[in-house]
Amino acid sequence: MVLKAFAVVPGPCAMAGLMLLSQAAPAQSPAEESWNARFQATYVWQTKQPFDAPYSGVHSLSPEHETSYSFTATAALGVRPWSGGELYFDPEVAQGVPFSGLTGLGGFSNGEIARASGPTPTFYRARLFLRQTWGFGGGQDAVESEANQLAGVAEMRRLVLTAGNLAVSDLFGNNAYSHDPRTQFLNWALMEYGAYDYAADARGYSWGTALEYYYDDWAIRAGRFLEPKQPNQQQLDPQIFKHFGDQIEIEHAHRIGELPGKVGLLAFHDRARMARYDDALALAAQTGVAPDLGQVRNADRDKTGFGVSLEQKIAAEVAIFARLSRSDGQTETYAFTEIDSSVSGGVSVSGRSWGRERDTFGMAFVRNGLSSTHRDYLAAGGFGFFLGDGRLNYRAEQILESYYSIGLLKSAWVTLDWQYTRNPGYNADRGPVNIGSIRVHTEF
Repeated sequence: MVLKAFAVVPGPCAMAGLMLLSQAAPAQSPAEESWNARFQATYVWQTKQPFDAPYSGVHSLSPEHETSYSFTATAALGVRPWSGGELYFDPEVAQGVPFSGLTGLGGFSNGEIARASGPTPTFYRARLFLRQTWGFGGGQDAVESEANQLAGVAEMRRLVLTAGNLAVSDLFGNNAYSHDPRTQFLNWALMEYGAYDYAADARGYSWGTALEYYYDDWAIRAGRFLEPKQPNQQQLDPQIFKHFGDQIEIEHAHRIGELPGKVGLLAFHDRARMARYDDALALAAQTGVAPDLGQVRNADRDKTGFGVSLEQKIAAEVAIFARLSRSDGQTETYAFTEIDSSVSGGVSVSGRSWGRERDTFGMAFVRNGLSSTHRDYLAAGGFGFFLGDGRLNYRAEQILESYYSIGLLKSAWVTLDWQYTRNPGYNADRGPVNIGSIRVHTEF
């Protein structure tokens, strides 16, 4: 989902509500745009070093040396058809070759790689949605021109309706320092709540609607989106009143001294034709064969979870962030990745501190976990969409990622990134894994 989940995540904060330039209206508000056109392109190359693995299964990360790459290019076209209304269309092209067929990890190393990627460039519609805003006063903030965002002013108390084809992560789960694999951390578990199994097709997009209410420093949003017909597949299920992904999120912006921060709380509820790990284990005990989720995917079931997020500047050029998330862990992963619980935290430092205003340094740590029934399923020889070593010596998956983004030109950046993963796929018998990356990104 990502370019989510697994491949497609939007630009920095562009869709998670309006990007505000200040907490008070500036002396001169920007001219209201009637339309805009933005473009981005991102290339990521990765190399994985060989690692120790006494055994491998059908969905293991290969212990051999591998290289991987991804490429995406997106045009974001916006128009204001009437006062308060905005219409956006994003055509996109993507291609890529993941490590080991995109298997063997909970936190995958490249948020730009999609399950639907391949070595042949594929053109498709990424987004086509309408946003309508109703203002209720409370002062005005300036809104800058961005991809999927028209310049103008926004009232601090407002109601925003978004409907159409977009990514759930455009609106939910945003963190200013850890959300966009095109410019920030690359790992899937750092671009979103790791345990947030949000509705999306194999490229990370869905159809649905969301309603947001902003009141001064508070924001609350809720939305319903289409689930795929089958786990992690491209075709979406149009029965939105029968199979769906619901989420609600509350955020509060604050200041500690003069330094801004934000806390957020998210809850989600998925309903789809999903398999339960306990059912697969029970059937395997009767038949004497390895458990298979496909044999028990025979009824509509619910999956719930929550996430908590924090971001806080601790100095003019230094910010810290953290996320915690958990799902019930009883039903199979349906649209994101195989993480049932996750905690992450890190730091982001602007290069302005050392005279490089357009550079950024980031470092973060992630600890991903599985529920007890999910562990038992994998230990018995079962496999999910992403995991399956044939057996399992369970340990939490631990990831350290650091990057340095270098601003070369006005609209171009080159990033050097390193990821170190202990217990890949939650298996202490395998790893650790070292992955180096080079990312080239442009936007204008």
